[in-house]
Amino acid sequence: MKITFHGAAGEVTGSCYLVETGQTRFLVDCGMFQGGSDADKKNRRPFPFNPATLDFVLLSHAHIDHSGLLPKLCRDGFKGPIHTSNATVELLDIMLRDSAHIHEKEAERANRPGKRNRNSSKKTKITLPLYTIADAEITQKQTVAQEYHHDFNPSSDVRVCLRDAGHILGSAIIEIWIKSDSAETKIVFSGDLGQPNRPIIRDPEQIEHADFLIVESTYGDRNHKALEPSLNDLLAITRETLYEKKGNLIIPAFALGRSQELIYYFQHMTCIGQLENLKIFLDSPMAQSVTRLTMRHLDLFDKEARKLEKWYSADKSSVILNFTESVEESQSINTIKSGAIILSASGMCTAGRILHHLRHGLPKPNNTVLIAGFQAQGTLGRRLVDGAKRVRIFGDDITVKADVHTINGFSAHADRTALLNWIDGFTKSPKHTFITHGEPDAAKSMSEAVSERFSGRVTIPVPGETVGLE
Repeated sequence: MKITFHGAAGEVTGSCYLVETGQTRFLVDCGMFQGGSDADKKNRRPFPFNPATLDFVLLSHAHIDHSGLLPKLCRDGFKGPIHTSNATVELLDIMLRDSAHIHEKEAERANRPGKRNRNSSKKTKITLPLYTIADAEITQKQTVAQEYHHDFNPSSDVRVCLRDAGHILGSAIIEIWIKSDSAETKIVFSGDLGQPNRPIIRDPEQIEHADFLIVESTYGDRNHKALEPSLNDLLAITRETLYEKKGNLIIPAFALGRSQELIYYFQHMTCIGQLENLKIFLDSPMAQSVTRLTMRHLDLFDKEARKLEKWYSADKSSVILNFTESVEESQSINTIKSGAIILSASGMCTAGRILHHLRHGLPKPNNTVLIAGFQAQGTLGRRLVDGAKRVRIFGDDITVKADVHTINGFSAHADRTALLNWIDGFTKSPKHTFITHGEPDAAKSMSEAVSERFSGRVTIPVPGETVGLE
């Protein structure tokens, strides 16, 4: 019995773990690498295993860094089921179609005359999309919805149960029991854990036992700013931008999770009289689809979110929420000189409509760009956070004159304290704990803290490392 770490080892993205029991081979997650100059190369390289030999896939949640290479996996020969939560099955249909659409458009743009090679005497290799919408549609047909808290057997020697990870809609902690001749071994994958006491999504569930634990460490070396000060910052930045500077508030927001959470906060501030007459433009087809889907899953909401939804449904809110469906509607937002809150993907400013809004909005000093989520190294969002005065968008050098603010308290990831509190919930030390899904400093800090709590081995795997689970 062994596990091989093919992604999210020493970095945050590309989550992918191969588990081999001796009888069964399966993946936990199959995510895309994001950020950095070599991300595309990593995503395009052949899988270091034969997809056709896999029996099934277990998927923790729908974020692209955990699910984004599933269409490539299926195209390259995987024919088995992809087991995940009910909500994640629905979200995947949105997320993977959107991802495939972006890849198709990027390939189309790269193959335009004059882009491939200005010297017509030289032949240039055609750029193919990483995968297509057709690949995403095939992948969706292979998904199998599973309920939280209900055991299922994807193979004769493997039993699985999904628990609520409290990260995004449908996110799961994955409990796996593997039967052998002599014993049963339990492996727990934390997936991405959410921050407790946050709106909309319920808190992460506690797990008490595991023989082997694979735990994320995205914020393993630091805590988030407390929620109340973060909300105060959001309120102050919104008031200053809209009412004093008479500008627009541009927010690169993850289409899944962060967009819905920010809409919740703006609604809440309006409900208690702190803001009024807001004009919010949700300019992301994917975020719009996710928002509509989210409203169909009120059963997964916490009590406060259900209460606010009833208030909004009763037409008591002065918030005008605009869904910009077409490209023309999206472009028209950039003609608005003041008073607009623009929520647009992608959250790390790597692709999508947000790039157009930044291209138009960054040079204007009365605007504000609000970064309200994790920005991986190498992304445009990270360069803005680090204070870049000029950035390159669509081949143009853009001067940054708009104010750029960062609010870290809205992360959907558990911070250091929350991660360690979850770790402290184990009643017995796992035999071996693997620290994954974190940049080197975060993973190291988390490893040291967990080593103080657990008597078993605690290690940080490197990409491609195989470890026996005996």
